[in-house]
Amino acid sequence: MKKNILYGFLIIFALSISLAGCSGSNNIDSSSNTVSTHPLTGSPNEEYYMITFSSGLEYWKGCYKGFEDAGKLFGIKTVYTGSPQYDVNQQVTVLEQVIAKKPAGIAITAMNPDALAAPIKKAVDAGIPVVTFDADSPNSGRYSFLGTGNEYAGTIAARTMAELIGNEGEVALITLPGQYNHELRVEGFKKTLEKEFPNIKIVAIGNGKSDQTEAAKVAAGFLQAHPNIKGIFATDSTSGVGVATAVKETNRLQDVKIVSFDTDKGTLDAIKQGIISASIAQGTYNMGYWSMNFLYQLKHDLIQPVDKWKEKNITPLPPNVDTGVNVITIENVDAFY
Repeated sequence: MKKNILYGFLIIFALSISLAGCSGSNNIDSSSNTVSTHPLTGSPNEEYYMITFSSGLEYWKGCYKGFEDAGKLFGIKTVYTGSPQYDVNQQVTVLEQVIAKKPAGIAITAMNPDALAAPIKKAVDAGIPVVTFDADSPNSGRYSFLGTGNEYAGTIAARTMAELIGNEGEVALITLPGQYNHELRVEGFKKTLEKEFPNIKIVAIGNGKSDQTEAAKVAAGFLQAHPNIKGIFATDSTSGVGVATAVKETNRLQDVKIVSFDTDKGTLDAIKQGIISASIAQGTYNMGYWSMNFLYQLKHDLIQPVDKWKEKNITPLPPNVDTGVNVITIENVDAFY
C-alpha cells in the first residue's frame, strides 16, 4: 500500500513537471498581458533546511544530494546543518535555532523520537512544514516519514547472514540503542532468526555509540567472550567498519562474517577487500529528494486531498514512505562507489 501511494504521487508529480516544461516557468496570460509564475517555480529567497546529527558523517551526503537536486528544480535555496556530535541535546538546540529563522520547510532525521517530538511539533504549529527522514519521530506531528522500512531491512540482514553462515551458529549485534530506526532493524533481525532460522542464536548485543573505535572495542570483546561467533550484524556503517577492524586484528576473517549497513567508502572498501561480507544499502538519495518535494508542495499548498484539510486535521501526505534497500556484496560493490 505504501509503495502504491508513492507511485501515485510520482505519477502526479511527473505529470505536473511535464506540464511545467510545456508551458515554461513563466506563463503569459494573453487576456491581461500579465506574467504569472508557475506553481512549481519557487522563490530564491525560500530556504529549506535539512537537519541531521553527527553531521560530518559521509552517510548524510547522499541524503542532502537528493534534497539539493530537488531544490534546484524549484529554484529555491537548500541548507544543510546538524549537530556535529552524536548528542540529542545538540540536535534539539540546532532545530530550535532553525525554527527561529522561520524557514519554508524542514527535513530532519530524529536521533531520538521522544526528545525531538516537542520541538518538531513547535515548528509545525508555527506553520513550518516538517517531514522526517531516515529516523522518525512518530508522535511529533510531522507530516510524513521517508526512510527505510527498517524492520524489513533487519529481515533482509538476517536472511543474508543466515546464508553466509550456513543457517546455524552464534551471532552478535552492534547497534545504537534508543534510536528508533536502529531498534526496528534489531527487531526485524531477531524476529526473522526466531521464525526462519531457529538454529542461529544471538549471544550478544552491544552499543557502538556511532563511533568506529568504540564499535571495534565492543566487537573485540564479543569475539573473546564468545569464541564460536560466526557472524556480527552492525546496524550502522560506523559500527560496521569498527567490527571489520576488530575481526581483522583478531585474525578471524575466515570464520566470522560481517553484515553491515549503508554505502560509505570505508564500508565499500571493506567489502571489496573481502572483510565485510555484505551491507544493506538504503535509498538515501530518495530520502532527500522526496523530502524536498513534499516540503515544497506543502509550503505552496499544492496538495489538496480535501477542502480545508488543515482545519479538519487531515494529513495530505502518506504518513510513511519506504525508500527501499539493496544488498551490496563483492559482486556488485563497484556500482555503489
